Amino acid sequence: MKNYFFSIWALFISISLYSQKIYSTNNSYQADLKVFVVKQDYQADLRVFKVKQSYKAMGNDGLWFFVSQKYQAEKKVIFVDYEYQADLKVFFVNYQYQSGWKNSEKKHLLY
Repeated sequence: MKNYFFSIWALFISISLYSQKIYSTNNSYQADLKVFVVKQDYQADLRVFKVKQSYKAMGNDGLWFFVSQKYQAEKKVIFVDYEYQADLKVFFVNYQYQSGWKNSEKKHLLY
């Protein structure tokens, strides 16, 4: 019983501490995810705000911190040219409070 509670606790901690450190690659074979940047908010699956410090990119709520080295990243993405190529459509917002999921069915892509 103790192990069961410990497992549940560890799961919640790992999910809550998961951060969105993103590395942008130019090679599709290196990418975990193909991302297309849409022009309008209503077209997006996720509204993304780029944070300036890595500690602010906690959770899976559209707060992304772009890292310069791929070993630092939790997710490696490639930005594609066409919407049909994408796994995820994002819209970059100007303020942190605007970030978040519009299509929660795709939330699993960033875990």
